[in-house]
Amino acid sequence: MIQLTNSVRERARSIRLVVFDVDGVLTDGTLTYSADGEQVKHFNVKDGVGIKLLQTYAIQTAIISAKDSAPLSRRARDLGIRHFFPGTKDKWAKLSELMAQLNIDAEDVCYVGDDVIDLKVMKRVGLAVAPADAFWMVKDNAQFITAAAGGKGVAREVADAILGSRMSLEEAYIKAMLPEFEESPEFRSMKK
Repeated sequence: MIQLTNSVRERARSIRLVVFDVDGVLTDGTLTYSADGEQVKHFNVKDGVGIKLLQTYAIQTAIISAKDSAPLSRRARDLGIRHFFPGTKDKWAKLSELMAQLNIDAEDVCYVGDDVIDLKVMKRVGLAVAPADAFWMVKDNAQFITAAAGGKGVAREVADAILGSRMSLEEAYIKAMLPEFEESPEFRSMKK
C-alpha cells in the first residue's frame, strides 16, 4: 500500500490530468535496436492498467516525450491516450497549450518525469512525481517519488496514489475492472 504525506494526498485529490514522460518513466530508459536498426522499447503491462484506470475515472492522460518512435506511437494508441506529443523539445510550452485546450489549471496537473528536461514542467504543476531511479536533481524537485523504478510500474503507482486519495483502491479497481463483482457477497466482505 502506498503511503502518502498529507500534502501529496491533498495535491493528488485535485488532479484532472496526468502527463507522462516516456524513457525512464514508462520504460526503463534502455534503448534497444534490432539488427535492421529498428528501435525496440519495453513497456510494462502494469503501467497500462494504471493509465486505463485513470481514464476510467475521467482523469485525462497525456504523453509528452522528447523522443519519437514507432513503438511509442503504438503504445499510446493501444492505451487510448488522446493527448500524445512525441518529439517535443519544450514540454512546458506543449503542456501549456494542452491545459488551455482542456481548460485545466497547472495545479490540477500531475507530471511524471525522470531527468533534467522535465524540471521546467515539474516546478510548475500541482503534483510532480519522479520514479525511484530518476536523476537526483529531479527527485529533489518531486513531491512524490515512487517505489517503482522507471518501466517497472511507475504509472500504476501514480494511478494508485491519485485514486487512493479519493476512494479505497479496492473500490476503484473493482468498479473499473470487475463491475459485476461489486454486488457480490465476496466484495461486500472485502469492504468490512
